Amino acid sequence: MHLLNNEHEKDRLPWAGQAGAPVVQKIFGDERLAEPVMDHLDALEAQSIYIFREAFARLKKLALLWSLGKDSNVMIWLARKAFFGRVPFPALHVDTGKKFPEMYAFRDRYAREWELDLRIEDCPPLEAVDPTLPPAARSAARKTEGLKLALAKHGFDGLIAGIRRDEEATRAKERVFSPRGTEGGWDVRDQPPEFWDQFNASPPPGAHLRIHPILHWTEADIWAYTRRENIPIIPLYLARDGKRYRSLGDADITFPVASTASNIDEILIELDGTKVPERAGRALDHETEDAFERLRVAGYL
Repeated sequence: MHLLNNEHEKDRLPWAGQAGAPVVQKIFGDERLAEPVMDHLDALEAQSIYIFREAFARLKKLALLWSLGKDSNVMIWLARKAFFGRVPFPALHVDTGKKFPEMYAFRDRYAREWELDLRIEDCPPLEAVDPTLPPAARSAARKTEGLKLALAKHGFDGLIAGIRRDEEATRAKERVFSPRGTEGGWDVRDQPPEFWDQFNASPPPGAHLRIHPILHWTEADIWAYTRRENIPIIPLYLARDGKRYRSLGDADITFPVASTASNIDEILIELDGTKVPERAGRALDHETEDAFERLRVAGYL
């Protein structure tokens, strides 16, 4: 399923009867009716679009957190599909000021091309962050504090975030509609059930919800969808001199991993055989065992 583009017939949905479209036939009496078949990526996309639309219908003031990486770029793409080519809420970049130059160039270009309502909010200095955290976690915590300031400034009652359960063990415990406390904190022991896609979209007074439309995706799903949809990517994800970035964050606490994957096809082949964690290049994930969980409880993404 692709964004509709009148100039490119190949971007249109492959409905039954169109050349090359996968179909299944149902027999009613003597008639055969052809219907399009949904593949794995179609199903993921449909579920994510449903989540976007539920959030938009049930919350008053939404923002989509845009970290500029592969996951949040897929989220922007899905939001444009969900709302017929435009994103009807702000794209919020909580900026530490330490991203790679390629990330800032990507943000500035595609904020214009995708016609986003881009809001850039700065983070407080390191001195304002909990000094008991280890160095990389303390640096990352600046984004948590910056997000709290952005919430107080804009009054958002819903923040759409691009986390996935397969990324990290603490994130595996998340819900699709995840309530946060008035200070932005997350209580892993007090989360609503979400049976049959029934979501609790009513945040407590003064609090907000985190909405996770791609929580059910995997890293391989993200790359397969990016390839299928031809979503732009930051070149740092592709191998150069035997290394590439699998996860992008602040330049001073994010490092490349060994790789020869110079295109998305090669990335997918590499992922199929690797045992290296996706966040292996994040210094934060190599610090004390509870550092990431402390950040998450305090409101980190």
